[in-house]
Amino acid sequence: MDSSRTRARSRLRSRAHRLLLPLTAGICGVALVGGCAGSGTSSAPVAGSGPSSSPATGSGTGAAPATGGDALQSNYEQVIKNVLPSVVQIESGNDLGSGIVYDGKGDIVTNAHVVGKAKQFKVTSATGGGQLHARLVSSYPAQDLAVIKLDKVPSGLKAASFSHSSKVDMGTIVLALGSPLGLSSSVTQGIVSATGRTVSEGSSGGGTGATIGNMVQTSAAINPGNSGGALVGLDGKVIGIPTLAATDPQLGSGAAPGIGFAIPASMVTNIAGQIVKNGKVTNSGRAALGITGRTVVGADFQPAGVAVVSLTKGGAAGAAGLRTGDVVTRVASTPVKSLTALSEVLASYKPGQKVKVGYERGGSAKTAEVTLGTM
Repeated sequence: MDSSRTRARSRLRSRAHRLLLPLTAGICGVALVGGCAGSGTSSAPVAGSGPSSSPATGSGTGAAPATGGDALQSNYEQVIKNVLPSVVQIESGNDLGSGIVYDGKGDIVTNAHVVGKAKQFKVTSATGGGQLHARLVSSYPAQDLAVIKLDKVPSGLKAASFSHSSKVDMGTIVLALGSPLGLSSSVTQGIVSATGRTVSEGSSGGGTGATIGNMVQTSAAINPGNSGGALVGLDGKVIGIPTLAATDPQLGSGAAPGIGFAIPASMVTNIAGQIVKNGKVTNSGRAALGITGRTVVGADFQPAGVAVVSLTKGGAAGAAGLRTGDVVTRVASTPVKSLTALSEVLASYKPGQKVKVGYERGGSAKTAEVTLGTM
């Protein structure tokens, strides 16, 4: 690769948002180097990553049936071969991310933080071919999801198959497919480490600040550029969209190994389906208190609650008697000391549920029963 090409590609940055927890740090961006997707050179080969690849076992006439480790390897290769055509690389300004072909009409689902504020995108299939152009249909930052649509649908465009989140269990073997650091057609392997996680991402460096519930935790490596790609099981169905990776301050700015998070497939299809049908999200399915708030600190200068700055007209909090200036300190039995903590506890509820909200007004502790609304 000539040096001018290397310098040009190095200015492209892929973004991976980081989980915000007491022991974690913010968002990282990584500059691409020569040999990345679109640079005019080939990246390291990945099993099943192109039309000419074939399984290592059981692929020839008269081959002996695969057993044990050979069978598992053959399964991996088949899943990659089947799913990779549905995974794309998205170039948004100077950022790179990944996406999944949602249907045969050219709709592609990805993360809201991948599209950012852009309206037009360049899209490259994981299996090669010319660069395609796409436009934004709608972005829903509250759930960190977005849909873009190809201007021209290529022949043979293959939509991914999505699983139902209720079928995802701890220990499930998974593969993460995407374009980490711009290395298109990359695959990493791991397991589902946990389900039902509620996590928040930062709002700096292009993050949406979203708090997302029921996320899938995985040990598969999630790196900058994997965002918006596919986390799939060995049945070839997408079980989530890789979105966050944890970082540990003790490691400096580096990621905590083996702790990544994916938005569950059922949430993806719910939000993306509404965007494709209506051009926007009409029902998030997420509970809301119906306030605009800010974190307040106590005498020790530590977060102590969420002050109500304004109330949504006809919203849940106002209907329950809360007023501007009240400080929310508890939801059910969970203490609330910050706006992020409030978002995280509400993520575990559904609209219409009744919950007791503790708050302070003029130095007095009060409680109200609130019927939660919709975000």
